Amino acid sequence: MPNPIYLGYYFKVSPVQPATEILIAELGYAGFESFVETEEGVSAYIQKEEWSKEILEGIHVLDSGEFEIQYTSEEIEQVNWNKEWEKNFHPIIVDDICSVRAPFHAKPEAKYDIVIEPKMSFGTGHHETTHMMIQHLVKANLKDKTVLDMGCGTGVLAILAEMRGAEALDAIDIDNWCYLNTLENVERNNCSKITAYEGDASLLSGRNYDVIIANINRNILLNDITIYMQCLNPGGVLYLSGFYKEDLDMITNECSKNRLQYKEHIIRNNWIAASYELN
Repeated sequence: MPNPIYLGYYFKVSPVQPATEILIAELGYAGFESFVETEEGVSAYIQKEEWSKEILEGIHVLDSGEFEIQYTSEEIEQVNWNKEWEKNFHPIIVDDICSVRAPFHAKPEAKYDIVIEPKMSFGTGHHETTHMMIQHLVKANLKDKTVLDMGCGTGVLAILAEMRGAEALDAIDIDNWCYLNTLENVERNNCSKITAYEGDASLLSGRNYDVIIANINRNILLNDITIYMQCLNPGGVLYLSGFYKEDLDMITNECSKNRLQYKEHIIRNNWIAASYELN
């Protein structure tokens, strides 16, 4: 089977942060597979067969007016994505309690040390949404809880939830690469209570959880909130992220329609991670 043909998009961003992180997240949702941050912004790659001429039309940050973003694109030869990740993935520590690092990084002094090989999957902890979800989880009562990590990416949030005492966990992602990467990272962190699945919210029929984590995007969240509510046990908690500050009211209103009461939220560079409790 021949190697797939890729298109490379090269973005120059001003100011570089937080626009670059926002751009990476939105491009990931649009189908771009891999990213390499540069001094000027980011290089993003997508398989040619997954590309369409409208691919950038839904990228909010390009038209927000808050940042100056220019780009060029070209068809490129296959590259070694894992090698690119290795060069550009740096360890992080969230609130001095949880570290997220690759196997080739030195072990830091942190209560929860998560080792992942991110490859092309979303969820290294670097993006605002994953960072904030980690902040929620290190404070949450997860002891003996059943947990769902929806849109699990690398599996980092499910892994942290098990480290925090969760009893049984499901990690689901629609992307095959993310599913396989989650399996690898679950094994790498010696987790024994996480079951990974490839698919979407249709897999949730008949399942019940004490805690649901969904770090996806606004439109999918709005579509699936009713399903999450039906899966939550009484008093269960729903953590949502992947949307902007201006979307919080919209998300909260939809949750209210589904008996989910707003509890609190964290904001980081205009991204939101909010929690809701089932009445």
